[in-house]
Amino acid sequence: MLTITDFINILHCYYKSPMVQMYELENHKIQTWRDVYLQYSDFFLISISPEASLFDAIYSLLKYKIHRLPVIDPESGNVLHILTHKRILKFLHIFRRQIPKPAFIRRPIKELGIGTFRNIATVQETASLYEALSIFVDRRVSALPVVNERGKVVALYSKFDVINLAAQKSYNNLDITMQEAVSRRRCFVEGVIKCYPHESLEIIMDRIVRAEVHRLVLVDRSDEVKGIISLSDLLQAMVLTPAEITV
Repeated sequence: MLTITDFINILHCYYKSPMVQMYELENHKIQTWRDVYLQYSDFFLISISPEASLFDAIYSLLKYKIHRLPVIDPESGNVLHILTHKRILKFLHIFRRQIPKPAFIRRPIKELGIGTFRNIATVQETASLYEALSIFVDRRVSALPVVNERGKVVALYSKFDVINLAAQKSYNNLDITMQEAVSRRRCFVEGVIKCYPHESLEIIMDRIVRAEVHRLVLVDRSDEVKGIISLSDLLQAMVLTPAEITV
């Protein structure tokens, strides 16, 4: 499966400077990149069958740290569906009244320790886009809060936003600032949806599903980034942790 992460790795690998055109990228064949990529990874396609349970799907998504899980017909080999964290959490939210509700769902999110609160990956709005790509590659995160000189979150730049570079063919200059990169986005942008340490898990789940985003930025009253709460964090807390499974 070719993903946005692959595109980011290609850009990060071939970019030199704004003065050097990336002709290799435009002439690059998928097979060539696949051969190079497989030399340095243990990559194999993770999938499930139509007979697998929803629990199995959640476990696979979280264990292998993937964002898309193909449902493949074992006889024909055809891909029937693509499961994602967002679709699964939305399903659980829609049928929440038919599902037993754990008592901890009303406790504050910070008290539960759900999310990332240490060593949070962020990027300064004055940093270059190439620096952001480097963080994506090195830290293996899906989105970066863009912060100003006071540490206040001003935007969110995700891996999905990098596709704009391909659509606009603007990948030959990755030295632009993050402020410029954010302002150039033309397609749907996942905004900064915030949450606060005192809010309950139930409120946060409702907010992330209704906003149709992949993560919430936990901030204090001055909008300084204090944590990130992702869809995978919520699925781990709601599904795997009660089953005493940690991945």
